[in-house]
Amino acid sequence: MKKIVIALAFAGIVLIAGGCKKYLDSDYLFDERLTTEEVFTNTDYANRWLAQAYSFLGSNFMQDVSSKKYVPFNFADDMYYGDESDGYKRWKNGQYTENGLNGESKEIWNVAYKGIRQASIFINNIDINKQFTAKEIANLKGQARFLRAYFYWVLLRTYGPVPIVPNEGIDYTKEYDEIAQPRNTYEECAVYLSNELVEAAKGLSLQQGIQQIARPTRGAALALRARILLYAASPLANGKAPADVAGALVTKDGKPLLSRTYDESKWARAAAAAKDVMDMGQYRLYVAYKKTTGDAAYPATVTPPFDSNFSNSAWPSGWSDIDPYESYRALFNGTVPAYQNPELIFTHGQNQGGEGINVLVLHQLPRLEGKGYNSHGMTQKQVDAYAMNDGSDIPGMNNMYAGRQGYEGRYNTQPRTTGFVTQTELTKYPELGPLGVGVNKQFVQREPRFYASVSYNGSTWNLLNAESVRDEKSNVQIFYYRGDPNGYKNTTYWPRTGVGIKKYVHPDDISNVAVTPYDQSRMKQKVDPAIRYAEVLLIYAEALNELNGSYNIPSWDGSKTQVISRNISEMKRGIQPIRIRAGLADYQGDVYADPNRFRIKLKRERQVELFAEGHRYFDLRRWTDAQSEESAPVYGYNAYATKAQADLFHNVVETPSLPSIFTLKMWFWPIHFDELKRNKYLTQNPGWTNPE
Repeated sequence: MKKIVIALAFAGIVLIAGGCKKYLDSDYLFDERLTTEEVFTNTDYANRWLAQAYSFLGSNFMQDVSSKKYVPFNFADDMYYGDESDGYKRWKNGQYTENGLNGESKEIWNVAYKGIRQASIFINNIDINKQFTAKEIANLKGQARFLRAYFYWVLLRTYGPVPIVPNEGIDYTKEYDEIAQPRNTYEECAVYLSNELVEAAKGLSLQQGIQQIARPTRGAALALRARILLYAASPLANGKAPADVAGALVTKDGKPLLSRTYDESKWARAAAAAKDVMDMGQYRLYVAYKKTTGDAAYPATVTPPFDSNFSNSAWPSGWSDIDPYESYRALFNGTVPAYQNPELIFTHGQNQGGEGINVLVLHQLPRLEGKGYNSHGMTQKQVDAYAMNDGSDIPGMNNMYAGRQGYEGRYNTQPRTTGFVTQTELTKYPELGPLGVGVNKQFVQREPRFYASVSYNGSTWNLLNAESVRDEKSNVQIFYYRGDPNGYKNTTYWPRTGVGIKKYVHPDDISNVAVTPYDQSRMKQKVDPAIRYAEVLLIYAEALNELNGSYNIPSWDGSKTQVISRNISEMKRGIQPIRIRAGLADYQGDVYADPNRFRIKLKRERQVELFAEGHRYFDLRRWTDAQSEESAPVYGYNAYATKAQADLFHNVVETPSLPSIFTLKMWFWPIHFDELKRNKYLTQNPGWTNPE
């Protein structure tokens, strides 16, 4: 096959073109000069043009779930990294420039607009192809529309409102001043993307083939639309942004880019969009079924405490026949192939760049036993977010923030549990597995998602692909005491809070980061959960909770009208499946009756269910919670204590090496100086400087 070669660097928005030039050699070169007609009338070339659009999605700068070298947005107040020199300090202290930490500021913008350009040319020209059927063209255009919308979405969540380039393209042969344009408002961006995704959904099929699992379906377009409309309804974009943010985020002629007026109906539109996905009947939460026997890596099912609503009913009405722990763990760690996962709505698949999930896992694996970097960890705030197995709060939950503004109703002052599990007590705590001796009792009888996500002190790492000839062992307890192989030492490779991360880790996973490139041959391959059905359910519940009135919203295709209101039975449709799958009792009636209390619960549910999936950083901003949440001191266990000081280790203390502040410039990512120089109408984000 002939190779497509990029011949012209993309320069922000100014190089978007509609394919109107006679030859494409100023855009992309094949082995010979080809006209627009020659490219798009040829089925092979046309497919390769669309494949190039997908390649931009595979850029390291387009990832949601990744390590931190290219995009650090997976690290908010819930997880941190301890390597990369002083990178985390600079990240959390806002000590980065208009170039970002690692050049992200320019690259996210450039890659996204390159993808937009590539998709736009395809959309504008593919109709001239007579070899594809009308249905095939509709599907291909739907894919390109989805990609274009997805690139815009990445820009919108990162920079806030951005310029929407005309669909017909821009004649980049004109002078820059002639084609410069200001940023569109957040509302304009959201409406445009919502309409684009409806158009995409019309042409997309309900399913893609096994070999095309990373290509969007109708459900992917509608689910992305629901996410975008949720953000547009949220306080930051819906009339409740902090005054200093809203006041500074304007065009050069003073036009506000964030709405100054609250509009409740935006929540109704977000709820209706989520319901469009639910009504498809195409998706459901993934569950693993109950096991009566097991071992350290695949334990027998731990039955949740009795609940009169769910204990005696089979899935999806209850948990009597499912394994809540394995249901959540297997969803992320590569056990379930993407094409067999009924919950996965969209994934980058193999378009994860070089910093995808496996690199994230490499940084989570223990240093000595797992041959990983042992440098990604979890904050105490996140540890405390996981409930007890009966759904109650853990004793001492968030007590380090007692009295702090923004934590009302989110902490208790009970003493934290003390003591350690003995051999004779081990049968009382089957959730720990056979190697639970010495585990602090703060970590017993927690909800199943805790054990699937948290590497608490003394947790078991399976490392089943360990090889005895390499002097490696399987099923080992990992402790983070000072002096232990994975605890504090005078290097960068130890978790500062005394807590690591297990999400995405498969029982087989083991590596060897001492070789270059990283040895991933003994790790299970994984795909990212870019959009999954659990998120859609949470969108639905969150949006309904914010309504006072009733709204009639047309479905995405106009085939029916959705009646949307704060209906508790409908809110339960969003929350209950997630709670049941996690083996947790539902919220009490007084929580559903009070929008403020439900909002607190909903935010916590997202914090737990969507942990390490790239949502938290942006959630905190759209809720306008970032100022209080991200400025709060980071706490963890006393990782400087030795095993002989085990009680002292498990005292919650502030972690001075993980600083945290929040300033005006941290609401949105800076726009690079190069883009501001190219486009005279483009304005910088609040708190950032403009070029001289």
